[in-house]
Amino acid sequence: MVSLDDAVIARLESHGSSFEILVDPDLALDLKKGKEVDISEVLASEEIFKDSAKGDRASPEHIKEVFGTEDTFEAAKIIIQKGNLQLTTEQRKKILEDRRKQVISLIARNAINPQTKLPHPPARIERAMEEARVRVDISKPAEEQVPDVLKVLRPLIPIKFEKREVAVKIPAHYTGRGAGIVKSYGTLKKEEWQADGSWICVLEIPAGIIEEFFDKVNQITHGNVETRIIE
Repeated sequence: MVSLDDAVIARLESHGSSFEILVDPDLALDLKKGKEVDISEVLASEEIFKDSAKGDRASPEHIKEVFGTEDTFEAAKIIIQKGNLQLTTEQRKKILEDRRKQVISLIARNAINPQTKLPHPPARIERAMEEARVRVDISKPAEEQVPDVLKVLRPLIPIKFEKREVAVKIPAHYTGRGAGIVKSYGTLKKEEWQADGSWICVLEIPAGIIEEFFDKVNQITHGNVETRIIE
């Protein structure tokens, strides 16, 4: 159990009232992310407060009314999972860096330079974001932030989201593993099994991972694969 000095507040506003608990910042964040955590180890105090700073406790009746249980542990789980968790400076820094990497990865996978038709390396995208002083929002999913980031990057680097259709033919000997890996790279538009057991398909994939895709299918088939970009 974390000490009160090291605990942070998890707060949930519900039914016109505020409910607060004191928690271990790291374990509470793990629980909020869906990991299996012993709730008794998360709590610094087995109390649910209306105002923790004042030591004003919520009544068992009020807890039962709002959470449907008088069990402090069960109510605490709900507060952590559905409420707001006060993050430490280090946690905020790590989450922000992870979110930034997610944005860069999404752009690198989906975008190309329309002038050269080649993908932008992640390092180039990162440099452009630094030059444009892009500020990633810790509270928004990476997918939602990509369109706004692209608008800021376009004056600095030629960049465009694009998809490509690729025709693939894999010999029968490699279809067991190969077909599944091919499908994981994009959207299967059509497929057909040949009399000799070989598999052909047309796959739509993000333009930024074309080269990665070709390298992967050549690796798993030891070069025994036919691929063609459909213009």
